[in-house]
Amino acid sequence: MLLRGSSFLSEAREQSRAVPAFVAYNLEMVQGIVAAAEATEKPVLIIAGSSAFALAGLQPLASIALAAAQESTVAIGVHLDHCRRVDEIETCLALGYSSVMFDGAQLSYVENLTQTSSVVGAAHGVGAWVEAELVGIAGDEDRSSDALATEMTDPGQAADFVSRTGVDALAVAVGNVHGFTSRPPQIDLARLEEIARRVTVPLVLHGASGLSDEVLAGCVARGVAKVNVNAELRRAYLAAMTSSTAAAAGDLVTSLGAARDAVAATATRIIRVLDPTG
Repeated sequence: MLLRGSSFLSEAREQSRAVPAFVAYNLEMVQGIVAAAEATEKPVLIIAGSSAFALAGLQPLASIALAAAQESTVAIGVHLDHCRRVDEIETCLALGYSSVMFDGAQLSYVENLTQTSSVVGAAHGVGAWVEAELVGIAGDEDRSSDALATEMTDPGQAADFVSRTGVDALAVAVGNVHGFTSRPPQIDLARLEEIARRVTVPLVLHGASGLSDEVLAGCVARGVAKVNVNAELRRAYLAAMTSSTAAAAGDLVTSLGAARDAVAATATRIIRVLDPTG
């Protein structure tokens, strides 16, 4: 069933657990994510986002993700991540996405406020919720680039931004980066705790791949209720495709099945780390 509304994020924050949002690039990744959600009976989000559209196309990938969510036996949301184009957001909302992220980090503060507020109005009008951010997360969403965190979210500005825009969730920059790095990112837990104290909505952590389970637990204990996961699923998918003996014989179906199962296994482990209850 399609997961609607943002109340599940608030509940997760209150209970010191987090909902994973898994990036999917194709059918097999969507299937693996759904299999993990059903195996654990936990809600998850499928990210069918802007960067993946370049390969799969918006309509085809969105259709796969939405159909999988609607047919699932557990609650699954479909999320548009890191989108800078309002027209693309409007298209995804019209298709039935349950949530969108407007990425206005590259804009001035005032322009980010204005455009984010506009997106909030459009999304709330069709029952979807909105995530936003103030400071861009270093690194590449689609590949590991050994990035280093630079700017960080200011707690006071974050509180002002949330109150003035009406967003439902805020992505924070507290030392986290996209992709795997040669050295684990140093998460500023004190800053995260201060942001959580001053901001009324659930927080989102991008760039969770490569963080230890202990650090992730520390983030969840400090208000993070949604964790984006991409690089770990990519690594599992590619490793399974590479190691599949069926590939040598040209057996694509078996190799794709192995990749799907690897995604499911990785997603299952992450779900249980972020939400050990039940």
